[in-house]
Amino acid sequence: MEIWFVTGSQHLYGEETLKQVAVDAETIAQGLNEKVNFPVSIIYKPTVTTNDEIYKICLEANHNEKCIGLITWMHTFSPAKMWIAGLTNLKKPFVQFHTQSNRCIPWSEIDMDFMNLNQTAHGGREFGFIGSRLRKERKVIVGYWEDEEPIHELETFIRAAAAWHDSKQLKIARFGDNMREVAVTEGDKVEAQIKFGYSVSGYGLGDLTKHLETIQQDEIDAILKDYEEKYIVDEKLKEKGDMRESLIEAAKIEIALTRFLEEGGFKAFTTTFENLYGLTQLPGLAVQRLMEKGYGFGAEGDWKTAALVRSMKVMSYGLEGGTSFMEDYTYNMDKDNEMVLGSHMLEVCPSISQGTKLSLEVHPLGIGGKEDPVRLVFNTPEGKAINASIMDMGSRFRMVVNELEVVKPLADLPNLPVARVCWKPLPDMKTSVAAWIYAGGAHHSGFSKAITTEHLRDFASMADIELVVIDKDTDVEDFKKELRWNDIYYHIGKGI
Repeated sequence: MEIWFVTGSQHLYGEETLKQVAVDAETIAQGLNEKVNFPVSIIYKPTVTTNDEIYKICLEANHNEKCIGLITWMHTFSPAKMWIAGLTNLKKPFVQFHTQSNRCIPWSEIDMDFMNLNQTAHGGREFGFIGSRLRKERKVIVGYWEDEEPIHELETFIRAAAAWHDSKQLKIARFGDNMREVAVTEGDKVEAQIKFGYSVSGYGLGDLTKHLETIQQDEIDAILKDYEEKYIVDEKLKEKGDMRESLIEAAKIEIALTRFLEEGGFKAFTTTFENLYGLTQLPGLAVQRLMEKGYGFGAEGDWKTAALVRSMKVMSYGLEGGTSFMEDYTYNMDKDNEMVLGSHMLEVCPSISQGTKLSLEVHPLGIGGKEDPVRLVFNTPEGKAINASIMDMGSRFRMVVNELEVVKPLADLPNLPVARVCWKPLPDMKTSVAAWIYAGGAHHSGFSKAITTEHLRDFASMADIELVVIDKDTDVEDFKKELRWNDIYYHIGKGI
């Protein structure tokens, strides 16, 4: 992937100044390339100085499959009417980087040549006006280009832009419908494709189970060996254990599911325990391991959460902490130690376990009416995290984000045979839960210890969807007012 570094100027200042603009821009682009920790190339582009040049670079960005967005910088003053045609037609996200090539004013040496060259202070304001006048969603980053904070903000934007680029071509496979009579996992898939770009296609279990018939013994042996090397395998699942067949069946499901997703070009998928015809057990281990490889997932047919988890996976690439499908399962309502226990029946991603050797176990599942499924069991280490959810509110999509503190369980959980995580939601459980419910937040979410609210704020801006955040400063009454104001804004914003 690429993000293009585009510098604005004009011919008013003469060729020598434009030559220096080009040198400085290329230096900054190269410097950012070395500092941003994400596998995307920051590509320096020649300075744009006319309407035609700006219009052309914006169209080229639109049509370049590798380009995920633009970094724009006004080294000098770039009259903003030149940008109208380009920005009006630009379909990729962009960030306005309000920086300078020099850190400090050379007080004893400064002259008008220096002033004419280094005009970010007011050139950026001119560019900012036309962005606002055109109602263009964009991010504004202010700061010296070598400093840690603006580089971090830029990297966050780039990660969100990569997820947005991925979403525009994302394919989601849905095995069966959503869980019967459940409201929040429903939604308008056509509107989602218009808004986010991803497509959701439904398949029967027969489309998956036919792959089970083609699996070779050497494939099964290879994946069983992988299990035994990576995990602490329950004695019942070992070669001479009485539940060995359950592990073999789990391996076959993983092979078949992987093959199906790869052949169809899918990067996210859903399952439901109400549609398991042809499978002997609910996919658990297979889902966990596929999520760890970067696939998005939603249980019970929840395609919106599957897409969100995939986008969060893209944003978190290379970062520590992990990202997973999640569900608020039950509460500890002790007033002195309120917390949430998050989990699911089986499908929690091992990436949030952060490197510990996991236990591979088999246990009964009191739902779905199938044989005992295999799963990885673990706790999640302490630290900062977020929960996020996307809902179809009828007139628009809303994203809600809650900032969390992951904590240790108060005791061992020897009888709870699933992966799990305990957290204290900010600002406190009473406020957080009430705000989430007022926002209509789903019971499924994307959980991450790798990315932050800022990543999802940038992503929501690119998608032009509503975002509400529950954090340390949240007050329920103010939050309810924000929801009401948003209702008015999005109703008026759509026009007649």
